[in-house]
Amino acid sequence: MDAGDNFGRLLTLLLITLIICVGLYWLPDSFLSHKIKKVDLLSDIRVKPVSISMDSLRAQLLLPELPEIDTIAVNDSLIQAGLIDKKAIVLRDSLYKVMSASRGADSSGVHIEDYSVAHTGLKRFFAALGRSAERPVRIAFMGDSFIEGDIMVADFRNEMQKLFGGRGVGFVPVTSKTSQFRPTIDQQAEGWITRSILYDKKQTYTMPGMTFEVKSDDAALSFKTATYFNRLKKVSSLKLIYEQTEGVSMQLACNGLTDTLTQVIATPNQIDQFVIKSDSITEGQFIFSQAKGFRALGLALEDDWGVVVDNYSLRGNSGLLIENLDPLDCVSFSRIRPYDLIILQYGLNVIDEDMLEYGWYKARMVEAIRHLRSCFPESDVLLLGISDRCNQYNGEFGTMPAVLALLHTQRQIARNAGIPFWNTFGAMGGENSMVQFVDKGWASKDYTHLSFRGGREIARSLIKALMLEKKFYDEADKVIY
Repeated sequence: MDAGDNFGRLLTLLLITLIICVGLYWLPDSFLSHKIKKVDLLSDIRVKPVSISMDSLRAQLLLPELPEIDTIAVNDSLIQAGLIDKKAIVLRDSLYKVMSASRGADSSGVHIEDYSVAHTGLKRFFAALGRSAERPVRIAFMGDSFIEGDIMVADFRNEMQKLFGGRGVGFVPVTSKTSQFRPTIDQQAEGWITRSILYDKKQTYTMPGMTFEVKSDDAALSFKTATYFNRLKKVSSLKLIYEQTEGVSMQLACNGLTDTLTQVIATPNQIDQFVIKSDSITEGQFIFSQAKGFRALGLALEDDWGVVVDNYSLRGNSGLLIENLDPLDCVSFSRIRPYDLIILQYGLNVIDEDMLEYGWYKARMVEAIRHLRSCFPESDVLLLGISDRCNQYNGEFGTMPAVLALLHTQRQIARNAGIPFWNTFGAMGGENSMVQFVDKGWASKDYTHLSFRGGREIARSLIKALMLEKKFYDEADKVIY
């Protein structure tokens, strides 16, 4: 074949490729209500105009988002639960007005900003901590890839268990993308199909956002506790959480013993759990037979006292999927896992380098939080602001302006939803802090995600903020009562 013909074909192919790439850049911003990310071959060198200056974005963050406290619209559920009365609401209202007038918005992540009625957004949670020796205090992290693999959550869990007791990793899904690198549990699963709220809308879901179904007749699930922290090595309670059975036969071998427990699991009308208690549970294997159609959510390894922290991370979740939680499933789930505090960590899957207006996200996220609170009415809710994220500008990495815009929006979300807020961005160190984290090895070189070492720093800052807030609650109770 003529070499000239081959060269001509190569040039033609390159020209067609170039035309396609240029054409992709001119795609519309959205199609059928779905945002389209354009292909820009010159993105690394192009200087992009910013419609709002960084100075304006910084000033926006410093404005105090004072809560609109209405002493008439008191929190009836707190009163009915006996945690507070109307007189206390009025007194706390006055105390918080004095405090918030002097400190305003927090730019450093030192304290919690509480936008709830009369500063009672963490009342249930702190009351539960006072009874941690009697029953488990349950905390749920709902988030995205920022906390997957137990980054940040592992250290938060460990420090809280040091302070208030308890052991174990808590909830573990049947299987996940992070099981190969999650250091807080060793797990294996065979014979399961994953159903996720991210892409399978035909199912109903509760907090984990996933359910797992046996492919054919047989399936297995095994675990071994980890030594990442001393409090993970052994627990006193093992729970299998499931939601659909039809006479499934289950065998369980625990702690390497040859003797197995064989049992036919009863068919539940709702989410249920099978519980094994022992002085020291470290490993086990479940084998299911005659199990076609059997659905399970996961395992729980914990004590029945102290603090239990569950990680419900879903890579790619913007937080808006909370809208799709099934109320009946949530009621059923909370019956066996009643949470005192739900921590929401979202933002990385919302932020767009070219977007500085997030009013659309605020409106939907406020409604999503209201839906979450209706599904888990006995739980306090805390919203975390987005972390720092950097891109390269003129050869140097710096904070994306969109981070400041979304952070301001998230503070407004907390204010409109009437829940507490914590500034993760400020706790990291503010602008360009992700660059410092990367330089120290505390974050990956995508300038977006933390390493486990960086997660430890954020976890410690969050606990400090919570304990500082607890002091306010303790002092307020002294004044009021």
